[in-house]
Amino acid sequence: MSGQLARARKISLRRAPFPVAPPPKTFSVRRVEIDTLGEAEREAFLSLLDDTSPAVRRALLARFVQLGSAAVPFLQTVARGPNRVVGRHAAWFLNELNLADPVAEFCGFIRSLNYELESGALLLARTVSPQLDTGACCAQLDVMAERCRELIVEPSSTREKCRVLNRVLFHEWGFHGNVENYTDPRNSFIDQVLERRTGIPLSLSVVYLLVAGRLGLELEPVGLPGHFLVGCFTDDLPFFIDPFDRGVFRDAAEIFDLLRANNVAPKLTDLAPTPVREVLCRSCRNLVNHYTAAGESERARLFARFVEEFEATYAKHAAG
Repeated sequence: MSGQLARARKISLRRAPFPVAPPPKTFSVRRVEIDTLGEAEREAFLSLLDDTSPAVRRALLARFVQLGSAAVPFLQTVARGPNRVVGRHAAWFLNELNLADPVAEFCGFIRSLNYELESGALLLARTVSPQLDTGACCAQLDVMAERCRELIVEPSSTREKCRVLNRVLFHEWGFHGNVENYTDPRNSFIDQVLERRTGIPLSLSVVYLLVAGRLGLELEPVGLPGHFLVGCFTDDLPFFIDPFDRGVFRDAAEIFDLLRANNVAPKLTDLAPTPVREVLCRSCRNLVNHYTAAGESERARLFARFVEEFEATYAKHAAG
């Protein structure tokens, strides 16, 4: 997905109006072999996909609409292929047809370097739930934020506002850490966390951050070794929130004690904010482990591929 498309999706995924409009009508897609398209036509498509001429664009789109589901495997294969330029154009046509390949779409997001937490979390969830209503997820986050606004009395400090956020998320809405089924893959997908109101430290931290962002709170993800927190670095002394433990506040000394208790030698850098790229990559690593534990090797390989994509993209960007 190109930078422009990534930015457009970022805008479309954030703060949908409430009530949420129904999802756009999509084609009914069935599995069709690529060979239903003739060799000559496939070659012609490949030579024209990256042509940005409006006339060519319209003609190709009309032809893909005419082909319907027969065009899907071809476009998906190109979108997932090694030629990233042509792949982005194939993903654009899939999107225009409302037949976007969520896997190719998330790979395009990774390659775009245009990382934004809410868009990334929703795109990640769509790789296993293609029919996900992203607008409904955003609306639910909006409702929680609006409830916080009702309870916040200004002037309030960031810590006081976080106490309100804790009340709304963990007491009124009942979000909690899934201790009983920690490795359930559903714990890592934002739509499932919002629906089931349970998750792992990383996913609960993401929900916390997205609601906090709607309130204008400057909080950061903090990826500790073996755990995940939310940090506030705007006050005189940083403080940390543990969404997995219903929003308990911790200071640096308590976190270091927690790490030592888990046989980890603490370092000051452990408390530094974690980039959005690494938050999403770590979520994919978790899913590799959890799907492996569940015996779902195909899904484990899919998320291992995303991890490789993140690492390759970062290495290329760092070297460039």
